[in-house]
Amino acid sequence: MTSVPTTSTTPILVLLVEDDLRLASLTKEYLEGHGVAVVHVSDGRRGQDEALSGKYDAVLLDLMLPGRDGLEVCREVRARSDVPIVVLTARG
Repeated sequence: MTSVPTTSTTPILVLLVEDDLRLASLTKEYLEGHGVAVVHVSDGRRGQDEALSGKYDAVLLDLMLPGRDGLEVCREVRARSDVPIVVLTARG
């Protein structure tokens, strides 16, 4: 597997919105090992605020979150921003 291309000074910055701390830790460790900078938040309300801050190159978003459902977060972010969103979920 190849690393994510980055400039020499600025890695890709991803927001990870995930309430399962074990899964968030594993995901963060993997991405950082491939040159991606990761900021983790664990609830939907904070995730929405962060996603709309304009700081991130992409958002990794769980659907089942405390505070605000991930689907609601996705809809609100998409209505106000064009940041790429990747949905991660265990929902069947």
